[in-house]
Amino acid sequence: MQTTELAPKSEIFGWGMFDFANQGYTLLIITVIYGDLFTRVIVGDAPDYRLGNLFWSLALAASYLMVVVANPLCGAIMDYSASRKRFLFASYLLTVFTTALLYFVEPGWIAVAMLLILLSNFAYSMGEGFISSFLTDLGPRQALGWISGLGWGMGYIGGLIATAFTLFFLGDVTLENYNTIRWVGPFAGIFFLLAAIPTFLWVRERGTAQKLPPGQGLMEVGVARIKRTLAEIQQFRDLRTLLISIFFAMAGIYIIIAFSFIYGAQVIGWDEAVRNYMFVTVQVTAAIGAIGFGFIQSRIGARTTYIISLLLWLLAIVAIWQTPAFTALLGRWFGVDWQAQYVFLFAGVLAGTSLGSSQSAGRALVGVLTPNGKSAEFFGFWGMSSKLAAVFGIVGLGLIQWAFGLADAILFCLVLFVIAIICVLPVNEARGTQVADNWREDAPSN
Repeated sequence: MQTTELAPKSEIFGWGMFDFANQGYTLLIITVIYGDLFTRVIVGDAPDYRLGNLFWSLALAASYLMVVVANPLCGAIMDYSASRKRFLFASYLLTVFTTALLYFVEPGWIAVAMLLILLSNFAYSMGEGFISSFLTDLGPRQALGWISGLGWGMGYIGGLIATAFTLFFLGDVTLENYNTIRWVGPFAGIFFLLAAIPTFLWVRERGTAQKLPPGQGLMEVGVARIKRTLAEIQQFRDLRTLLISIFFAMAGIYIIIAFSFIYGAQVIGWDEAVRNYMFVTVQVTAAIGAIGFGFIQSRIGARTTYIISLLLWLLAIVAIWQTPAFTALLGRWFGVDWQAQYVFLFAGVLAGTSLGSSQSAGRALVGVLTPNGKSAEFFGFWGMSSKLAAVFGIVGLGLIQWAFGLADAILFCLVLFVIAIICVLPVNEARGTQVADNWREDAPSN
């Protein structure tokens, strides 16, 4: 049975601080600044930046493919050897180091920039799965929603602080400002380095390391555990079905994370001031969505909350895609002369709320359906599903926008979220929870 007691407040806070720390990497490097810097300055294939967008897609996709291979294996090894904290620390140091090295990239150094993005995003993504595996240690299943939501909420607050500081002090993403904006890499690395310290001070390593069988190493044991889990997967059919839904949902989410600010710059044509407004809007609404829906989940269930968050995404994608049309309609109906970039902020409210709620609810629902003693391994599969989705989504959008342009390629996200909703409908949360509670390490497979 999973623990029925809440962990100490200091441990829950320390766990949430890793989300606080790593969100700075996501926003500064992947979403807001470096993605734009890479496409428009380092590659700089104006006017439509299709080649830059494609190279950006390929660098991220390659890093996620590495995660797909490594995450389940590392998860199985961590569960067996009770070494989650050590693996987390290694991923944290690699993220900090490779992110700081982005400072040395010069305009035109496309291959170097892609390599550093590949390595830093791989390390960050592995750490994302490692820290999530501690979720099931922090409280009973019915509390995982608000704990997960609190972590995501802290993450968005951390991202808001890190990015607001950067935007204020480093200025615009332009070639003329390159010698200043290049400091975004070291700043993101240092922010991550310092903000995650409480995690390693207060989060406990639970579990007992098992002795290695004679003549076997951790790699062989890890592979054997994965094979056994795959053989037993029919016992966890609700979790298996959920991971399929998460695959399609995360494909859409990673597209938004990787391309939303590129979309604003290239399609909407926003000013730097509006970009900053959008950043604040998304961060605040994402934090509210994560924390608010986390508490709602405790009352209506994880599955229902997750479905509602996906429905919100449908509204958000339509709002993003139809921003120019909505702007024209407002002008005709109300006689207002608004610019599309300001109407786009409304789409940001929907996207931010959807982002926070869906990520929090999805992670919590995995925790609800995960048996005690397999948290790192099952969250490894969660990470594998999410990152394989990122490859599928980002490369898919990269190729579609290369052929047809970015404006209409965003409809690909709409299709992905519809499929995610259809896939999660058969999931029975009560049945899946019972299976997780009844599972034992030495139980025979059915």
